[in-house]
Amino acid sequence: MAENADLDNHRIKSFKNKGRDVETMRRHRNDVTVELRKNKRDKHLLKKRNVPQEDSLEDSDIDSDFKGVGNAVSDNAVVQLSAVQAARKLLSSDRNPPIDDLIKSGILPILVKCLERDDNPSLQFEAAWALTNIASGTSQQTQAVVKSNAVPLFLRLLHSPHQNVCEQAVWALGNIIGDGPQCRDYVISLGVVKPLLSFINPSIPISFLRNVTWVIVNLCRNKEPPPPMETVQEEECLSAFRSIFSSLYLKLFSLFQIVPALCVLLYHTDINILVDTVWALSYLTDGGNEQIQMVIDSGVVPFLGDFGTQKEAAWTISNLTISGRKDQVEYLVQQNVVPPFCSLLSVKDPQVVQVLLDGLKNVLIMAGDEAGTITEIIEECGGLEKIENLQQHENEDIYKLAFEIIDQYFSGDDIDEDPSLIPEATQGGTFDFDPASSLQKEFKF
Repeated sequence: MAENADLDNHRIKSFKNKGRDVETMRRHRNDVTVELRKNKRDKHLLKKRNVPQEDSLEDSDIDSDFKGVGNAVSDNAVVQLSAVQAARKLLSSDRNPPIDDLIKSGILPILVKCLERDDNPSLQFEAAWALTNIASGTSQQTQAVVKSNAVPLFLRLLHSPHQNVCEQAVWALGNIIGDGPQCRDYVISLGVVKPLLSFINPSIPISFLRNVTWVIVNLCRNKEPPPPMETVQEEECLSAFRSIFSSLYLKLFSLFQIVPALCVLLYHTDINILVDTVWALSYLTDGGNEQIQMVIDSGVVPFLGDFGTQKEAAWTISNLTISGRKDQVEYLVQQNVVPPFCSLLSVKDPQVVQVLLDGLKNVLIMAGDEAGTITEIIEECGGLEKIENLQQHENEDIYKLAFEIIDQYFSGDDIDEDPSLIPEATQGGTFDFDPASSLQKEFKF
């Protein structure tokens, strides 16, 4: 018993971090938490995807295919198709595809030219497949595809009457968009959103729709990097801000079209599509208040957890509690978000548990003087016991978060507290939670 008491005392002392700057500690932990969340999400969703071939290549086949690539400029349609197919097979290898070697060989402009061959859809398909796999590589390799002027042709192929060609173009664009905000905004500026969303219809095959949903996730994923204020001149700084503003405007304009499509996809029966859809929403609620309000106004929040996407929905809601305004967080509570958050605290994934605890803490902080209403809801749904148990969790961040919530909101003590445990003051307005009305609505992750 004495050892347990000593351990608890050690945890409490290390948590309170006597002598350290409180604001610095808080900001550091928030930065680390946000970074952990982003890393966790990106492990679930690959930004780029290689398209492997069905059978592995033997070494002898690799040598043979490399020799055959040179015929890609042949005037003989059969020979040319065979050469482009050879390039595609090399790029589809599971083990170190020779992307750089093929780029150096001069194959890129040849493959891009093949995308124009409406008279030969098989050639278009093989070339699009090869370019997709080049774009699945490093940022430099993806940029090589972009600089070869392939993107406008991929957008054109979205209207191809041949479904396999069309789907391969979607896949290629997903890899390019996944390279970062610059590529994403470039593809958006060329008009990708409207034709992409047109594929969301009852007749589309599931495999195709999964790729469309994945591309939508990449459209929602990337944020704009801030300009390096300390290293640029005033005029350069203004130019950087204009560029970022233009990019954000472009993205927000596109999201007005994307969010309704995500609402439709939430009712799909395929679990992979549902998971990707909720991940896309989590990226939107990790953005600015305008994006968050789009998600709220769409009406999807009360239905997020009805489709077996509990953990993914936890990211979406918790991100909203971090980035949202007071009225937006209040809306969550009115939709009865607290009980499902508490029920998920028993999951085994420590990253998810930390996300849930952060979300609950943010709601309590945002509630200000009305935090007692939230604590009542937490107690009534059995969340208090789970949070108490998490004080013994092996993960340091989790037991510190659990201790903070218990010590600040459930201890019932008015003894002098360490400043690091005192929530930040909320700014302006009131936060009128009504537990009776909020519990009437059903919200299940």
